[in-house]
Amino acid sequence: MEEFLRKSLFVIEQSGWLAPLFFILLHVVRQIFFIPVLFICLLGGYLFGTLAGSLYSIVGLTAVSFVFYWLVYLFPGVRKKVAALKRRMLKDEYRLTLPQMMVMRLMPFVHFHLVSLYIMETTDNVKKYTQQSFIVSIPPAIVYTSFGDMLHALPLVGTVVFILFLTLLFLFFRPKRTTSVSWAGFFAEKKE
Repeated sequence: MEEFLRKSLFVIEQSGWLAPLFFILLHVVRQIFFIPVLFICLLGGYLFGTLAGSLYSIVGLTAVSFVFYWLVYLFPGVRKKVAALKRRMLKDEYRLTLPQMMVMRLMPFVHFHLVSLYIMETTDNVKKYTQQSFIVSIPPAIVYTSFGDMLHALPLVGTVVFILFLTLLFLFFRPKRTTSVSWAGFFAEKKE
């Protein structure tokens, strides 16, 4: 893996105006080599700076989601594996909001395609799926590109505090549930 990353970095640095294209393609093929999103976004910040690196990472992460959309239809076994992971992490009756999905994409220990599968199941067509995938890809691209070095260099305590902060954000953005009970229904006697 180190050799692949070293060669990829060299090719991107030497490719001139094609460098952004190669970087976006690196996003798409990264899952084959089990390279974390965090690392690729850090690489984007190193090579292109925060603004351009974030933009290229957003495009790359959206492209990954788009490829996943079609891959799931071509290989139903992939969908079954990600769906099993989704069932373990999220309950079927649980509805996620868009801000919650954005926070989930920021969490490095949450599988990238778990959110993609959830978006796929809650949208009607590929256009809506791509739009939501684009929006959900913005926070990790910006945070990992611009603050990746800081997050990576944090001591264990700082990392735990950051994870707790993300968990609190996730809980804060959950859908609010209310149950309405009529006055008569509340005071009605139980019939046995």
